[in-house]
Amino acid sequence: MIAKLTGIVDSLSEDWAVIDVGGVGYLVFGSVATLGRLAVGEAATLEIETHVREDHIHLYGFSDAVERDWFRILMTVQGVGSKVALAILSVLAPDQLMPAIAAGDRAALTQAAGVGSKLAVRILSELKDKVGDIALGPAALADDAAGGAVGATATDAVSALVNLGYGASESYAAVAHATRRLGAAADVEALIRSGLAELAPKEHGP
Repeated sequence: MIAKLTGIVDSLSEDWAVIDVGGVGYLVFGSVATLGRLAVGEAATLEIETHVREDHIHLYGFSDAVERDWFRILMTVQGVGSKVALAILSVLAPDQLMPAIAAGDRAALTQAAGVGSKLAVRILSELKDKVGDIALGPAALADDAAGGAVGATATDAVSALVNLGYGASESYAAVAHATRRLGAAADVEALIRSGLAELAPKEHGP
């Protein structure tokens, strides 16, 4: 079972690369994000997921273990195969995918080729419980054990940001960062202010 490849990029396409390892070329499929970091003739190291079937052996390559793990998680959902999982990772990096799922952001998932509304709902339904507390961070986890106040406060803050016109995923991510930074004592107003500061477009000088 191949778990990692280190070699020279021999050739490159929009959905695959050939990695030359000691004179042997390995065809590796990957997300747009991972393949976009590669260049023909340069060295590369990829985390590998090997799929063995009766009629083929496919290698899927990832820039890091986090992306590989998300590939595995996505494929636990009925209707999500390797092609769709890579399509999702091509439009949502792991740090974007977690808040998108936690926030129930169907529109974010349907950006991926092969993901319609019904499949997006299934992905959100099956994975939301797995990532919600992780996305909000340790402060939310600690307070959940004591009654869930921060979880409820964070939810209210996300709702407020969405009502102000921000996307569900970006609102969830901003509140998650605020929750981790400000801690369990933060009230909803503090989370909203912190979230707005992060979401507001940066002013550029002349």
